[in-house]
This record gives sequence, C-alpha cells and structure tokens, in this order.
Amino acid sequence: MEQPVISGTAHDPTGNRFTLVGISNVPTDWAQVFRSLAGADLSLVTIPEPAPADGPPGTDRPGTDGKAPLSVLGLNAYLMSAVGKAARRRLTDTLAARGLRLWHLTVLTLLDDLGPQMKTALAVRLDINASDLVKIVNDLVARGDVDCVRDPADRRRVVVRLTRRGRASLASLSAEIAATDDEVLAPLGEDERRQLAALLRRVHHHLTSAPS
Repeated sequence: MEQPVISGTAHDPTGNRFTLVGISNVPTDWAQVFRSLAGADLSLVTIPEPAPADGPPGTDRPGTDGKAPLSVLGLNAYLMSAVGKAARRRLTDTLAARGLRLWHLTVLTLLDDLGPQMKTALAVRLDINASDLVKIVNDLVARGDVDCVRDPADRRRVVVRLTRRGRASLASLSAEIAATDDEVLAPLGEDERRQLAALLRRVHHHLTSAPS
C-alpha cells in the first residue's frame, strides 16, 4: 500500500532541533497536523523535496505516472508486483461492473471445479476467515448464483452449490475476463502467452508449496 510521506525539521523553545517524518496509509491533512504541532511551541521548517536530475519531483518513483528507475526494472520481484497490480486493477474493474469482487469469482470458480462444498471446507481451501466466507456466500445467494442445500450423502451437512444461473454467470464472466487477459497480454504472441502462463504456474507452485 502506498504510504504518503512528509518530512521536516523542528526545534523546541530551547532551540534543540530534531527531525519529523510523517507516514500515513490513509488520506491525511498533514498541514493541519503540523499546524497543531506548531501550536504546541514547536517551530517547523519544511525541507523541500529535491528534484531528480532528469525531471520534476516524482517522475522517477515506482508507482507514479513517471517511469521507474532502470535498476528497479531489473528486479523480477518488482516487475511481477507492478504487472500484477495493473492486471488486478483491470480484473477488479471487470468484476465491479457486475457488482462482484475477486473473492466472489474465486468461490464461483472453486464450486465449478470441485462441485458442492461445505462453507468450512471453502474457507480452508481459500485460507480466509470463516465469517468472511459466509458474507461472500450470502452475497452470491442473494444474486441467485449459489444456494445452500442439504448434502444428499449426509443430511446433517449443508453444502454450497452453483445454481443454473450461477453457471451461466460464470461462463459469461469468464469470457469478459478472457478479454481482459487479451488487453493485459496484448504485446505477446500466442506462444509467448502459453510460455508465460507455464512459467507463472511453476513460480506459483514453488511459492505456495514451500514450507512457511
């Protein structure tokens, strides 16, 4: 998550100087924060941010509209993070247009792959809190994409299953996601896409199967 940063120097009434650095994960009115500090007998002097040699401030920061430094582009972990962030944003937009989130898609896909599942089993497979899984399932029930029924093999158990509407919705959604994939992978040919998918699956298997 991006963390806006502001920094400066200050000195107390005796003249002792010290450095202030503020970091926030939420929208923060730093001017108000520092005005409050100034009202507490602190004198503040903001340190202007130095501009890079080849452009205005911010143009060489990863995650901004400017280009990332070439040295960063040499790091595979950074590239996967940056590409993944852009791809996830496009996928999120595709899902949001239908009133869905990524977890909804994941549950629908898992039920399509594995058949009816207990909520507890879904939560374990997806590695999410059981109460969060219940909320996701309730959303899908309200849409008519899944329902909760007694397991014919064991009437004591209640399982979640895809409805006919849910299968149709998933098929339509999958087509839209394929179009999103085409947009993200536009620079690559078919063979390159298959190779990339195979490599990513190998890396994913390595990371998910490694002992924690």
